[in-house]
Amino acid sequence: MNFELLNKSADTVQANSQGGGESSWIMHHILDSRELDLSPFGIIHLPEIHLFGMDISITKHVVFMWLAALILIIVFLKTARTYKKSLVPKGFSNLFEIVVIFVRDEIAKPTIGSGYEKFLPYLLSVFFFILTCNLLGLVPYGSTATSNIAVTATLATISFLFIQIGGMMKNGILGYFKGLVPHGVPLWLLPIMAVVEILGLFTKPFALAVRLFANMTAGHIVILALIGLIFILHTYFVAPVSVSFALFIYLLELLVALIQAYIFTMLSSLFIGMALHQEH
Repeated sequence: MNFELLNKSADTVQANSQGGGESSWIMHHILDSRELDLSPFGIIHLPEIHLFGMDISITKHVVFMWLAALILIIVFLKTARTYKKSLVPKGFSNLFEIVVIFVRDEIAKPTIGSGYEKFLPYLLSVFFFILTCNLLGLVPYGSTATSNIAVTATLATISFLFIQIGGMMKNGILGYFKGLVPHGVPLWLLPIMAVVEILGLFTKPFALAVRLFANMTAGHIVILALIGLIFILHTYFVAPVSVSFALFIYLLELLVALIQAYIFTMLSSLFIGMALHQEH
């Protein structure tokens, strides 16, 4: 969450409102961009890169995804070294062991069942990556990469590939697609059911992407809107109420960051389990 908004003057907000609608300044802090706004210290312009006619420029959300990946690499390398010295974890290593065991015993095992070990590394990776991206959006000058539909759609696509490939490896290609249609369905319903089940394969990753994107975007918009009331109404009398509610939503966002990482991981695991162990 970018708390530098508290230092914005009423004239700045009003100018943004006149230039592109009252919500333009809010969307400026929510949407992706090619610059890092570190006001009042300055603005860092990110490089534009074009390759074979494609725009692969580095953006704000890409920077924070890299930062999330770097944080996780450093943390887990340090955790791995701790286990080399002693089998008894200490400090942060103990905390991460608790989370790993939780994902293994409360998400992967119950939803996937036998064979969950093959998918546990992916589930752990996606859980910690989403959680880190969510939390980075709550620090000053931070940005939430998971509030970008392209990021959540990519994560959902990776889960989709794990679901399909896992199901085909377990049941065979023909067996997997055959198992999508329940047994005992009347012959005349088979064409309709086949279309419905095929569409169902794609609605699952769509739901994963939209749910994460919408929840991570909504909280930030509410916080910015509450703070913006001070400047939009041109009075500081609403400041105590606005800031109090904004802080409450901010604390709630800490919980939402964890819940959304859990839900994405749990649903991905559930869909993998459904693909592996089809009802016959």
